[in-house]
Amino acid sequence: MARNKFNVDEELDTPFNVVHLKRLLVYLKPFKNTIMLTVLIMLVASCANLIGPYLIKKAIDDEIPSENIAGLFMLAGVYLFALMITGICMKFRIRMMSEIGQSVIKNIRKDLFTHLQKLSFSFYDSRPHGKILVRVVNYVNSLSDLLSNGLINLITDLFSLLVIIGFMLAIDPKLTLYAMAGFPILAAIIFLIKNAQRRAWQNLSNKVSNMNAYMHESISGIKVTQAFVREEENKRIFHEVSDGYRKSWIRAIRVHFLLWPSIENISVLTVSFIYVIGISMIGEGVTVGSLVAFIGYIWMFWGPLANIGNFYNAIINATAYLERIFEMMDEKPFILSDPNAKELPHIKGKVEFENVVFGYEKNGRNLDHINFKVNPGETIAIVGPTGSGKTTIVSLLSRFYDINSGKINIDDIDIKSVTISSLRRQMGVMLQDPFIFSGTILDNIRYGRLDATDEEVMEAAKAVQAHQFIVQLKNGYLTEVNERGTMLSNGQRQLISFARALLANPKILILDEATSSIDTETELALQKGLEVLLEGRTSFIIAHRLSTIQNATRILFIEKGKIVEEGTHTELLDKKGYYWKLYTSHYSSLDAG
Repeated sequence: MARNKFNVDEELDTPFNVVHLKRLLVYLKPFKNTIMLTVLIMLVASCANLIGPYLIKKAIDDEIPSENIAGLFMLAGVYLFALMITGICMKFRIRMMSEIGQSVIKNIRKDLFTHLQKLSFSFYDSRPHGKILVRVVNYVNSLSDLLSNGLINLITDLFSLLVIIGFMLAIDPKLTLYAMAGFPILAAIIFLIKNAQRRAWQNLSNKVSNMNAYMHESISGIKVTQAFVREEENKRIFHEVSDGYRKSWIRAIRVHFLLWPSIENISVLTVSFIYVIGISMIGEGVTVGSLVAFIGYIWMFWGPLANIGNFYNAIINATAYLERIFEMMDEKPFILSDPNAKELPHIKGKVEFENVVFGYEKNGRNLDHINFKVNPGETIAIVGPTGSGKTTIVSLLSRFYDINSGKINIDDIDIKSVTISSLRRQMGVMLQDPFIFSGTILDNIRYGRLDATDEEVMEAAKAVQAHQFIVQLKNGYLTEVNERGTMLSNGQRQLISFARALLANPKILILDEATSSIDTETELALQKGLEVLLEGRTSFIIAHRLSTIQNATRILFIEKGKIVEEGTHTELLDKKGYYWKLYTSHYSSLDAG
């Protein structure tokens, strides 16, 4: 199978350390009072639960031999009351810790999502989106049991162990020493399997991520899959990815369940040993009641140990996910506002590129010493062959990427000296791939300016000739569209995206292939609206359709990351250079068609 990004296991940059757990505990800090109350209640429940064997000892050694029926009923009443207290406390614990656990998960997911909003385009360019999604949803969800039960249970079980050992010492110190014989064996087993557990769960998290990435890619590209009849090949790849997940899960579970049988076997052997030793000691300071009670406490002793073992398993499992979650939280945005950055004042729209050099790769050079000036209100068309750097220029202007060297000024202000949000608020951007969000058409147009009225939304739609097709839909502007607007044609999606950009009333307007999927009739109508909308705005237009840029103030022809020609439509035709060749070949192909 080809080594695509979805089937390449991710490597962690640093090994897990206790800092990850400390970071997780920070999310519990706002709930510390409730947690302390829950711990206190669970300690009460633990004491109530542990009184049982002692009451049985009293019944066997004291009340039964003396035939004290009233005493037996009193002990039974105390035992029943203790069980009721335990049940009430458990109900409270489950409710409160479930609320706390889910609140913490919500806060972790919120912080992770908020951080993702800040990361640069280059982060998303280099990762399958499915692998990002699995961390926000699946990995965070995997912490639920640890947060809801694990921490409180750990404190309660440690307390229970101390109380149990106290009861056991009070009954017989010598038997207590014998009962501890299996503990070193358990500690050795835990030490031996801990690294294998962590590796197994890390590997499983990799396979979950790979499978999610491939599913996301396949669903996003389902039209292409069916168009090229690739269903069988995709099924084969998915079976391979899914089988990798299945095998990793089996290996992880196999290691995971090594601890519980070990505790069970050791506890059974210990109890059997105590029975043999205890029976031989009856009459030598050990009573039947003492032995029965002691056996009861031994079973109780190994119960908390089993729970602590399960908590250890939960920690090992959670670390594999915490590493991934915090690794993503620690991802630094490449594009950041300078600490001393100021708000960009209301601009007129003057733009200047000074010796701008840029490369997407570290040693690459996609733009090579770009120089040009744009006065407020001018319309600049950028043309050239595919991959020449047209979209890169406007992406740098919006600081979606940062330049390697040189300078970009807006109204003589270096864009690196102002905050990113204040820069982008004064720009309207329609990217090459129009994205429609799930929701109403009204909400999609209003996306870039939430305080816009319905009337302003409609005016923007009318200006770009989108109003006519919108009102013909079943519910007009309130028509619900799904993600990516698949119920709309590509031209309709572009018109909605265009209205969204224009509604923001920007001083700088960027149109990247804004008319590539609009029919000729709609394009002619759109040009009339643009004449008004572009007035007073600095505009950058990238278009393969040369008819849309002939009225531009200036045309820049980009070739291999350099501006090789610059001028008006007429001036460039007179030069009979790059632009003239592009223009004549474009219309020759139309005539031939």
